[in-house]
Amino acid sequence: MVWKVRRVVTGHDASGKSIFTMDGHATCVKEMESMPGLALTDLWETTTAPADNAGNHDPADRPVKLEPPKGGSILRIVEFPPDKVWRNNADAATAFTSIGAGHANDKGNSDPMMHTTLTVDYIIVLKGEIFAIMDEGEKLLKQGDILIQRGTRHSWSVRGDEPCIVAAILVSALPVPGSAATAH
Repeated sequence: MVWKVRRVVTGHDASGKSIFTMDGHATCVKEMESMPGLALTDLWETTTAPADNAGNHDPADRPVKLEPPKGGSILRIVEFPPDKVWRNNADAATAFTSIGAGHANDKGNSDPMMHTTLTVDYIIVLKGEIFAIMDEGEKLLKQGDILIQRGTRHSWSVRGDEPCIVAAILVSALPVPGSAATAH
């Protein structure tokens, strides 16, 4: 079951006073059909830096995509199920294509989650435990831990029995020369 996230958003009324413009469960949710239990919930997106705070529209009212637009950012919650639920049956190519990121998947790797994005990601573990996997090495991240993922080829693994919930802030970044991301 996808973790429901309450999203409260502020803005301005016609006279410029601060107001609450939204309060409810986030609706931009994508449960990956080819990776059962893996769900992405986008809460907000910016398309420029600096961000534009004018207006009260919902920039997350669009299909889920893996990466933010150039110069933009995405705030996302990701629910990772235990590996035993999906990993042996995953269709990574279909999953990445379904979020506009067929280019990100490392098709030559035996790990179906191995991928590279043109982002710097601030990953905050909210609940559970997850392994962050690089080409060389892996680290166990627990509730409260923060990973700063800098355009590296990476994967995720939940080896326990409970899902892991992370908050991810993805910021558009330039490719690292010589890295897998330069092939985009």
